[in-house]
Amino acid sequence: MGTVRRPIVIVGCGGHGREIFGIISAVNHAEGDPWKVVGFLDDAPTESNLGRLDRLGVAWLGPGASLAQLDAHYVIGIGDPRVRAVVAAELDPLGRPAARLVHPAATVGLDNDLADGVVVFAGARITTNVSLGRHVHVNQNATVGHDSVLAEFVQVNPVAAVSGDCRIGREVLIGTSASVLQGRAVGDRSTVGAGACVVRDVSPDKIVKGVPAA
Repeated sequence: MGTVRRPIVIVGCGGHGREIFGIISAVNHAEGDPWKVVGFLDDAPTESNLGRLDRLGVAWLGPGASLAQLDAHYVIGIGDPRVRAVVAAELDPLGRPAARLVHPAATVGLDNDLADGVVVFAGARITTNVSLGRHVHVNQNATVGHDSVLAEFVQVNPVAAVSGDCRIGREVLIGTSASVLQGRAVGDRSTVGAGACVVRDVSPDKIVKGVPAA
């Protein structure tokens, strides 16, 4: 018997969503085609992004609410963590399952907990006893160290480093090449700017940048 392919749609056809399409393609290549991409959903796709979908050979199916008419898994292809949270709140009542996706070129170690909707990009490293909440995205070549907890909708941008035993709150953005040192906490909805180094706890709803981050 052949593999039963699970249908999946990507919500958001911008660059982040199309990168996730690439992750699904890589997973399919490595794991015997477990996913069938039905298409993209987007409330307001640009003409340029629709053209990029055409080049990828995948269709735009309509706005996010169209998920109600589809028997499919979904993944939110939106990089902004706050927007991702809003979209999830709209989709959750539809009862469709959120897919967990790990690029085959990522490393996920032992004793980790990855919730529904988590996406781990190529080159990312998740070590041990790490908890990733719903719809957390860990981007290319980012790292998350031992015993850390990332709450729902966290976005870890490329080459960022979350050290061991950190606590990262809901809807936090960790910018490109930023680092959070061992044992630090970043409060809900805060942003750690690109290249920043967090050496002390960050309160909720803050934007910090620089070295040390302030």
